[in-house]
Amino acid sequence: MAPRRPAELYRAPFPLYTVRLHPRRPLAITAGGGGAAKTGIRNGVHFLQLEQIGGQLSASLLHSHDTETRATMTMALADDIIAAGQDASCHILRFSLQVPEAKSGSAGRNGSGEKGPRKRKGPSPAGQGDTQSQTSEVTVESLHSVRTDFSPDALQKAVRFNADCSLLVTGGADGFLRLWEFPSMKKTLEFKAHDGEIEDIALGPDNKVVTAGRDFQCCVWQQDQLVTGLHWNENLPGIPDKAYRYQACRFGAVEDNAGALRLYTVQVPHKRERRPPPCYLTKWDGKSFLPLLTRPCGNEVISCLSISDSGTFLGLGTVTGSVAIHIAFSLQAPFPSGCCCCSVLGSSWPPSYCCSSPSRGSCSSLALPSTMMEPPGWPASAVPRPTLSRL
Repeated sequence: MAPRRPAELYRAPFPLYTVRLHPRRPLAITAGGGGAAKTGIRNGVHFLQLEQIGGQLSASLLHSHDTETRATMTMALADDIIAAGQDASCHILRFSLQVPEAKSGSAGRNGSGEKGPRKRKGPSPAGQGDTQSQTSEVTVESLHSVRTDFSPDALQKAVRFNADCSLLVTGGADGFLRLWEFPSMKKTLEFKAHDGEIEDIALGPDNKVVTAGRDFQCCVWQQDQLVTGLHWNENLPGIPDKAYRYQACRFGAVEDNAGALRLYTVQVPHKRERRPPPCYLTKWDGKSFLPLLTRPCGNEVISCLSISDSGTFLGLGTVTGSVAIHIAFSLQAPFPSGCCCCSVLGSSWPPSYCCSSPSRGSCSSLALPSTMMEPPGWPASAVPRPTLSRL
């Protein structure tokens, strides 16, 4: 049976590359575009309001922020601050969400003068900067722009805030890790972390930084000092060191163990073959960085990883557009994979998947499995949850 395709939540007029959910508001922020190519495909950051309508999750476009000739490829969110990776630079944006006051004396549809809910405008073409909901308005202000990559084909590929949002970390195609004070964006540290592109960054306890690179390395850093290199296959002697590379890394909480952390990494085959070998998912101790468990996670190449705030679930997206949800305790996948129309290039938890194919902008969509979605600020009882038993 073919994988079930989840209901489409939102369709943008350009390829989508990244998505983030606001921690306190039912707000999704997604971004992408056609870049500097003169194809007529715009670049922008879209702000979507999430709400339950008739028991189903719904999204409406609140605002479209034009990013001119720059497509946003990576994004980090710290309350109302966005760090957007655009080409070789990191652009710092601040947005505000205002709820306009209802006009006094306005009459409802029954003419009684009661202030009922205001009707939404009809659909209009996305990407035009229109506000689709009359209940909220978004304004966006540009604060800083700093160059974060200096390679010939410069591209910022990863960006993260630390826990208290006093530090921003970036990595890109030149293999350098750069640390910035926030909000001043003063560069405090810069060093060569990988021979090649940095694929992902994770910020852990005691100001440690984990980097995954295309040079087959995943490294733990304290400032610019190497703490350790990870070896996911040390207990799998049949797998050569350079048969796989690290694609993603994330720290996650440990369920029922406050303060504890686990590191999760994804390893994908370095070379594509007619009969593709499996990808692997590894769980590590968050202090000793010793591998605890490794399991295969399918033959489709993994493109992104996200972890629920509770540390219970892992979300994986693939280059072919499928989506899988794994249990963090066992790394097993009890839920059937969903299917999107093209590559899954970004994700945020609750497990939302930003699907994009740069060559087919009309296929871009943002899909969220409704059975797993728990919008920020909503009571858990309002959202259906699956029942799991730990074996």
